[in-house]
Amino acid sequence: MQKNVVILDIDYVTFDEKPVIRLFSKDGDKNVVLLDDTFEPYLYVASDDLDGCLKEIQDNLDVVRVEKVLKKDFQIKTEFLKVTFKHPQELAKNRDALRDLESVIQIREFDIPFYRRYLMDRDVIPMTEVVAVGDKIDSFMDLDSDKQDVEIIKLTEKLKRVPEYPHNFRILSFDLEVRNPHGMPNPEVDEIIMIGVSSNFGINQVISTKTNSKNRNDFVNQVNSEKEMIEEFVQIIKDNNVDILVGYNSDNFDFPYLKDRAKLLGVDLDIGMDGSDIRFIRRGFANAASFKGLIHVDLYLVMRRYMTLERYTLERVYYELFGEEKIDVAGDRIWEFWDNGGEELDNLFDYSLDDVVSTLRIAEQTLPLNLELTRIIGQPLFDVSRMATGQQAEWFLVKQAYFDEEVVPNKQGANFANRAAAEDNEGGYVKEPEKGLHENLVQFDFRSLYPSIIISKNISPDVMYLGDVENKEEYNISPEHGIKFKKDPQGFIPSVIDKILQERFRIKNEMRECEDETVRKALNVQQQAIKRLANTMYGIYGFPRFRWYSFECAKAITSWGREYIKSSIKKAEEFGFYAIYADTDGFYAKYKKEKE
Repeated sequence: MQKNVVILDIDYVTFDEKPVIRLFSKDGDKNVVLLDDTFEPYLYVASDDLDGCLKEIQDNLDVVRVEKVLKKDFQIKTEFLKVTFKHPQELAKNRDALRDLESVIQIREFDIPFYRRYLMDRDVIPMTEVVAVGDKIDSFMDLDSDKQDVEIIKLTEKLKRVPEYPHNFRILSFDLEVRNPHGMPNPEVDEIIMIGVSSNFGINQVISTKTNSKNRNDFVNQVNSEKEMIEEFVQIIKDNNVDILVGYNSDNFDFPYLKDRAKLLGVDLDIGMDGSDIRFIRRGFANAASFKGLIHVDLYLVMRRYMTLERYTLERVYYELFGEEKIDVAGDRIWEFWDNGGEELDNLFDYSLDDVVSTLRIAEQTLPLNLELTRIIGQPLFDVSRMATGQQAEWFLVKQAYFDEEVVPNKQGANFANRAAAEDNEGGYVKEPEKGLHENLVQFDFRSLYPSIIISKNISPDVMYLGDVENKEEYNISPEHGIKFKKDPQGFIPSVIDKILQERFRIKNEMRECEDETVRKALNVQQQAIKRLANTMYGIYGFPRFRWYSFECAKAITSWGREYIKSSIKKAEEFGFYAIYADTDGFYAKYKKEKE
């Protein structure tokens, strides 16, 4: 059978000692799980003696196969051994033994998670549509088509991408209110008193064991107990086939608390597409609440990465985005409002509803950018929404490296990272602002300064040279430090940034010619996502724990940046503009011949 579906999520399970990729998808309102058991985990081995190394691996390790492959290592065509294993756990178990073999110089790409490897190698992009061809089956392991109301398809062909266009996803925001008479609530004793939900498909309500006054009870869904409250929340998600569940600080508070209370009350949070419960998985330095096939996005984490504020409360973020005050109740008084009833209870219900309506509105404002980044980076929205911007850029480069047949560099060890973090890069040029109130200012601003420097000066580790050279005309040489970069060939990272900036310019031109406002908005989101990714590429060089870290590259970029802005300020002075403030990629100036 053949079916068009939108990919939402991915994982893998083990069946008959083989890994089976599961792609959680939607065909309209119908849940579909695609199964693929044809993909195998692998890594690369570098050796001076490939034939001897191949034999040593076959003699000492249990592998599916070892083969010579021609790849690129920092643009240089190089032969590697591609070692394929039966299962990702076998790869993880044997990589140290492989590294210790006498003929092995280095192993590469051993730390790319299996599901991410699949998405890159098979060019499958989450949140986009694909054509799936396969055999429909009734059940697979814990999956049952009737029990979970899901269609199961075992793929017989590789997925084919459909030309992209915006998809409308069903989004539900939620928030808990907890009775907390002793300050920080304790899930062992402090009950959930309200669960607010708001959606982009018509649901706006607060589920609670109490109700508010008669003239405002249209949004309160009163139930008999806290257990029924949680069950009702679960049923709303199931009945409305939600795609994306959003909260605010929901990784850290709402879902851990809900899980503890549900366990205490004997309620199953079985809202995964496969009927599974909530599970917490490590993402960065924290645990993230995850459901199979239901994407959970914590907007608190998103806003911390995309806004610079002194506080990241829901109230503060909402005001910053929309210029409006939202309803607020002091956290230490929630239990009093609940107990006192009357007008205070009414205010608490209004506050609970306003929380989820505000959260949904923030989601509708910010998710389009995150969805576009998901499509560009090619990793699940669940992961992308929790990645630092530098991690997003790194995974984008890893994906591009695969298509360029580059073997990606390894991450450096912790000791190296600690040393590198202590290195001091002077950074961008800053001229402290002149005190006083200034009028009639002119702003000078470089367009994409650092990405442009990386491209124009070909700043990349694979074309960098630190020693003396005979023919300096063949190199771009950085000011101050004299770091050299070959003008030809184009380095890997400059080539990637060049491609995405050209794509951004193409989209902006298309925007200018487009008369359809809906299409213009979608194109604008695309160019904003590309701009954010391009501007982050500089950070790849400056962060020691990333694969393409290069202190020399980072120093060279900022040295050229300082030279350009200083020379621009000096040039502006020739035309009567006097700079009163400068920072990294731009400056403000007054028009006057001489400083007064």
